[in-house]
Amino acid sequence: MAQRDVPLRWDRKMQQRLARGEAAALGELYDRFASLVHGLAHRVLGDERAADHLTRDVFAHVWEHPDAYDPRQGPLRTWLAALTRRLAVQRLRTTETAALARGGPGTTEELESRVRHAAVAARADYIVQSMPAPLRTALELAYFQRRDYRQTAADLGVTEDEARRRLRLGLQLLSTARDAGSAQAPGAPPGYGGAA
Repeated sequence: MAQRDVPLRWDRKMQQRLARGEAAALGELYDRFASLVHGLAHRVLGDERAADHLTRDVFAHVWEHPDAYDPRQGPLRTWLAALTRRLAVQRLRTTETAALARGGPGTTEELESRVRHAAVAARADYIVQSMPAPLRTALELAYFQRRDYRQTAADLGVTEDEARRRLRLGLQLLSTARDAGSAQAPGAPPGYGGAA
């Protein structure tokens, strides 16, 4: 239990430092989470410059609204990921809607489908990044190297039952990305675990 409390303690202290206006806290937060925020933004927006701008916007939002994060609701990392997904999906929807209004190709239904797919993909990326290393490694072996559970067990030096357990749990976690994405109505405010 003490190990779980350490990150939450760091999260609470970080939120307090940001609320006091400590610029060094923002730099520390950026160093720790910028790659996560940028990766999720890029996954949704599909454009490096747009992801750069959104990353700046996310950290500016945190700086301007440090009390928006409530440590009692969950880890700071999860909150930042949810904020990034929400802002990225809003930006994608706004950009694509403007393109449609200018006579760009596609329909509103196709736009919403692209937005939903981007939100689910971003959530899946976050789930994979945040799952424990043993689960992530088992999934990577199965997916990228086309290993079955027996080969995965041999590669990891674990029993076949343990390899099956890791693969099953990893896939169950990933399935929540799709479930959350389909359950979220467009424009609905996300929770910490929301899809967009």
